[in-house]
Amino acid sequence: MSGLRLPGRRFGGVRPGKQNTMFPAENLRDWRGEKVIDPDGSKIGELEAVYVDTGTDQPSFATVKVGFVGRHRLVFVPLDGATVTPGAVRVRYDKKLVSEAPSIDLDGELAATDEPGVFAHYNVPYPSTGERRLARR
Repeated sequence: MSGLRLPGRRFGGVRPGKQNTMFPAENLRDWRGEKVIDPDGSKIGELEAVYVDTGTDQPSFATVKVGFVGRHRLVFVPLDGATVTPGAVRVRYDKKLVSEAPSIDLDGELAATDEPGVFAHYNVPYPSTGERRLARR
């Protein structure tokens, strides 16, 4: 996980003169279990999984393991604008907002009918194509 140790680096390879906002799909498994923090540095939880946009195959949301022992759940948070800090993934959203986000059980799946609610929680436009927009990777 060498990419995780570079302070302030955005997910993905950096091209000269450009900063990517996402990390390459081939590295998704490497991020699991890393600490997820909000803009103020408050720990939200641990990165559990990444969901890609089915239209673009780019990382779109992550699930973050939150809660207490015996009462953990997975909440969804957008990855747009996420950055890497030493030892953590920093998301653009406040801990309170993320903790109140739609969630699933640790072994649960996001139902297609629940997808619009995940997007709406963060005021992210949900494409009305009639197809699923998120797939777990």
